Amino acid sequence: MSEREVDVVVVGLGPGGEALATRLAQGGLEVVGVDRRLVGGECPYYGCIPSKMMLHAAGLVATARRVDGHAGHATVAPDWSPVHARIRDEATTDWNDQVAVDRLEKAGVTFVRGDARLSGPRRVEVDGTTYVARAGVVLNTGTQPSAPPIDGLAGTPYWTNREAVQAETAPASLVVIGGGAIGAEMAQAFARFGTEVTVLEAGPRILGPEEPEASAALAEVFEAEGITVLTGVSVDRVSHSDDRFTVEVGERTVHAERLLVAAGRRPNLSGLGLETVGLHDDARSVDVDDRMRAGDGLWAIGDITGKGAFTHMSMYQSAIAARDILGEDGPAAAYHAVPHVTFTDPEVGAVGMTEQQAREAGLNVQIGHSDLGASTRGWIAGAQGLVKLIADADRGVLVGATVVGPSGGEVLSMLVTAVHARVPVETLRSMIYAYPTFHRAVEVAVEDLQG
Repeated sequence: MSEREVDVVVVGLGPGGEALATRLAQGGLEVVGVDRRLVGGECPYYGCIPSKMMLHAAGLVATARRVDGHAGHATVAPDWSPVHARIRDEATTDWNDQVAVDRLEKAGVTFVRGDARLSGPRRVEVDGTTYVARAGVVLNTGTQPSAPPIDGLAGTPYWTNREAVQAETAPASLVVIGGGAIGAEMAQAFARFGTEVTVLEAGPRILGPEEPEASAALAEVFEAEGITVLTGVSVDRVSHSDDRFTVEVGERTVHAERLLVAAGRRPNLSGLGLETVGLHDDARSVDVDDRMRAGDGLWAIGDITGKGAFTHMSMYQSAIAARDILGEDGPAAAYHAVPHVTFTDPEVGAVGMTEQQAREAGLNVQIGHSDLGASTRGWIAGAQGLVKLIADADRGVLVGATVVGPSGGEVLSMLVTAVHARVPVETLRSMIYAYPTFHRAVEVAVEDLQG
């Protein structure tokens, strides 16, 4: 076992880890970045980018189908092959990370592909070499798809999001286990290309963490588009033969060409050697302070911190950790205004607390609603959607918001600012909202705020 001294070792080069390693190297530190998978992580190869390409293409199909009654007549012949080609050639370079590796090394980072394991404070072993980090080690190992313990599932050729984004054709039929963001996005994308889709959700509604109104709005759209949604169900058994899946759900049996499991993700912490730095080796997350410190000479960012499995969270934490390691000033981490978006049609965007969370926190809650579809722009577009605001009446500020509608994630941006900066509700009441825009629905919701 050879040893090599460096300044920092970054274990895991997803978006946050890659950005952090680059920033530290540019700051003059000697940095080693280690990953056994693709540099760039889940997002560019299997998550955010390819899935949004799928949804963009599906949106074009849906838009063409809405030409009748608005702009003449259109006949649509959906074809999945251009979607697959764009994901393969433009987004992922056929799932090859050489461009990302070159970018990292050009920034001055030494890249090592292999399995990393902590062997003590500031020590990382990779394939026979121990890297001793003078400043410390940063963990950014991310998560991977997990599968529930369903009888018969193991050993079948089921999909996770990774296989789904590599599909060369849209299947004739698809069962989706899990009605969260990934399951909902994939369900709608394939359905719009002609796939017969059934979504199975164990909870009482799809998009369970969102406001009930948002879940209901999306469920209504899914029903109109022919997507079958079964909630409050438990999958008893899965089998596969003759290129078909059989999924037993209580007294109901569902058959499909493909099965997508989108029922959660698990952190990549097993076998990482956490016990050698005083942490639990079976931890589900790594506790960090507001500077991303997990211990002496140890930082953690991204999914494994348990603050939200979003690319933007990893990037946000990356910048904080970089400042701390480089000894630079800057704000500490704050999580009261974390945004997230489900990129279905309509989009579902939210920030901060839900109504239930605010009430459980003991706040003096005010709620404001508006029908985005009833706004002038919503009426013109024939849109469906809503705005829901959560305010703390005692402080006179918003603590949460949800937007459902076309470009819901973009409309959300003004509400992220309001929640993050604690903009007084009275300021939101007095500002000018451009007309006719989707975001004017926010003005109506602000006026509707009441206990």
